Amino acid sequence: MEWANETLVTEFVFLSFSSLGGLQRLLFAVFLLVYLFMLGTNAIIVSTIVLDRALHTPMYFFLGVLSCSETCYTFVIVPKMLVDLLAQKKAISFLGCAIQMFSFLFLGCSHSFLLAAMGYDRYVAICDPLRYTLLMGHGVCMGLVAAACACGFIVAQIITSLVFHLPFHSSNQLHHFFCDIFPVLKLASHYSYLSQLVVFVLGVFVLIIPLLLILVSYIRIISAILKIPSSVGRYKTFSTCASHLIVITVHYGCASFIYLRPKSNYSSSQDTLISVFYTILTPLFNPMIYSLRNKEFKSALQRTMTQTSCLVN
Repeated sequence: MEWANETLVTEFVFLSFSSLGGLQRLLFAVFLLVYLFMLGTNAIIVSTIVLDRALHTPMYFFLGVLSCSETCYTFVIVPKMLVDLLAQKKAISFLGCAIQMFSFLFLGCSHSFLLAAMGYDRYVAICDPLRYTLLMGHGVCMGLVAAACACGFIVAQIITSLVFHLPFHSSNQLHHFFCDIFPVLKLASHYSYLSQLVVFVLGVFVLIIPLLLILVSYIRIISAILKIPSSVGRYKTFSTCASHLIVITVHYGCASFIYLRPKSNYSSSQDTLISVFYTILTPLFNPMIYSLRNKEFKSALQRTMTQTSCLVN
């Protein structure tokens, strides 16, 4: 075998921020502040939804699950990235890389299907309001979340197994800041066209199928909104969907650019920049888009804070 005299890769070294020199400490401070703010915001959202009975509705149930998912999603990547920004050697073990990729894919894929479930929730709320409570009962909501997690688990398991069963005998220099699919694949000593095809097909399944479901939901939603006679009524109804649409655009736009373009167009610098956006900045913006500009949520937050201060005093 031509790899017989080559060293088996036992760890990967991240190179994305190595060229920035002294800027790494500045980036550490900025990313740490952003991360702590995101954790605090998501903690406020989840605790408010749990404590205020007025928010015990399907929409806020999904929002709470989304906040928990994004907290876990960033926990898989950001703490390790922050440590690496201060470390001389930015390394991760072979097993650690596999675990990070699996966790990242599981949470990211589940996120896509969760957004589709949230689109279905908005469709039922607007197009069939009289049966909303029946159609979106607690069991249905739990089932949709469980289905999203199951799809994410299966896809993550297949891709991670496929990637880490490939031979890694040459370079271990990873041009990224976490173990994403294509940067790791690029280091494999040999990978077949079939491997690329499987990853692409699963990417289509995870991104295109939920997106099509969301489009179907919104075609029906827009059709229902156009039948509302008053412009004020149309605006109020559509405003309940605006936050969801913004998050969908950012999530699917970034993910499609990374995972659905031809492998020949792969660019480590572009992918790193976009990955920073959707792993750090998007989870920061999503809570503000969904909750902190929502009047109902702000009222619930004020009630919760008042109740908490009364209990403390």
